[in-house]
Amino acid sequence: MSRADEIFIVNCKDILQNGVWDTELEVRPHWEDGVPAHTVKKFGIVNRYNLQEEFPILTLRRTAFKSCIDEILWIWQKKSNNVRDLHSHIWDSWADEEGSIGKAYGYQLGVKHKYKEGEFDQVDRVLYDLKHNPASRRILTNIFNFEDLHAMHLYPCAYSMTFNVSGDTLNGILNQRSQDMLTANNWNVVQYAVLLIMFAQVSGLKAGELVHVIADAHLYDRHIPIVKEVIENDPLPAPKLIVDPDVKNFYDFTVDSFKLDNYEFHPLAAKIPVAI
Repeated sequence: MSRADEIFIVNCKDILQNGVWDTELEVRPHWEDGVPAHTVKKFGIVNRYNLQEEFPILTLRRTAFKSCIDEILWIWQKKSNNVRDLHSHIWDSWADEEGSIGKAYGYQLGVKHKYKEGEFDQVDRVLYDLKHNPASRRILTNIFNFEDLHAMHLYPCAYSMTFNVSGDTLNGILNQRSQDMLTANNWNVVQYAVLLIMFAQVSGLKAGELVHVIADAHLYDRHIPIVKEVIENDPLPAPKLIVDPDVKNFYDFTVDSFKLDNYEFHPLAAKIPVAI
């Protein structure tokens, strides 16, 4: 039984049973037909995933593994803010006519900063410290840059990643201000689990625990029937993640560097609408 499934079921049941609705408030998100997209939420959910025990992908429904990898490489490796560098269309609603999402996500990671050791962008600073300063308690990234928020077409949801080396093990904390649980929860968990695994491999470390901190964990009103259907499924065994062991440089990873062995999941007939 997948531990990721168990966590997802507990989170969704908690939100459905104990969450707070925002139906009395004006909200920014809306559905494609223009109707306001209201949510029921829980504040401050913290989930822990031990990557040495299993890879945390849902079997309750399919998570598009290759698309997850493509997006995390788009943000962290290509450091791009243009949807034309991405193979899926999940960002199209926030892109302008030139494909840009503004000074968001990958753009922020690619900005160079001056240190006593030289100039680094945020990704390269993490990679440098993991090899040269593994005892540091300052190994982190933050893309919620207040100076550039006005130039972002969407404020970052998953905005900060903190890395911590314990012995030969790399752990990480993903901080997220907002989480659409049905559409994006496992998507983000899979992405940042893979990111942790990539950073660990190229730094000569083992991937350990991913801690996911969600400030506003919510279910959209039109997602409720789908969520209730999904969490009634019986969790299946977690698949095994296979990573190309020959990749020693973070920038050499590709989507094809990763494979899921024995990934079984329950089919989902309903199309999930996305609030924008």
